[in-house]
Amino acid sequence: MTREVHPPASWSRENAIRSLRDQRRETLALVDLLPARARTRPGLGGGEWSPKDLLGHLESWEHHALDALQAWARDERAPIDVALYRDGITAVNLKEVRRKARRSFPAITSSAAATHEQLCAAIEQMTDERWGAPATSRGRKPLWHRLGQLLVGAGPFGHDAAHHRSLRAFVHLHRWSAC
Repeated sequence: MTREVHPPASWSRENAIRSLRDQRRETLALVDLLPARARTRPGLGGGEWSPKDLLGHLESWEHHALDALQAWARDERAPIDVALYRDGITAVNLKEVRRKARRSFPAITSSAAATHEQLCAAIEQMTDERWGAPATSRGRKPLWHRLGQLLVGAGPFGHDAAHHRSLRAFVHLHRWSAC
């Protein structure tokens, strides 16, 4: 018998999906305000990432979440947990951004959209029982909590929103520039 923990209303499957989709819509709306050349220009958040890199980064974490769901279904440790323990979050993020650096903006946006929809569909198709049960038989935290941790930012399932402030500032700087 699996132990089921009911999530707070804000962490329900429906709210998780709504949050993920609403935040992604806002991310894409901000990126759409930029001239084409600014979408691949570094400087987001005062750093080296471009909006294209940000989209690739967001996709990477959603892909990590999908991989985790598959591993947990096999009652295994999530690959991202192993990578974070071994390398740390900064190295994991850097590796993913470098891996995607040569991809074009259209390729990144297309891939990110597909991964995003796969994640939303996986959550939507999940049963409430699975959502509230521990991620693995050895785990203590319910799946919704573990998944929310992987996609955390400005709250659970708030990864996109955590980047909106720096993206808005980037848009403000580059929206009307000739780049």
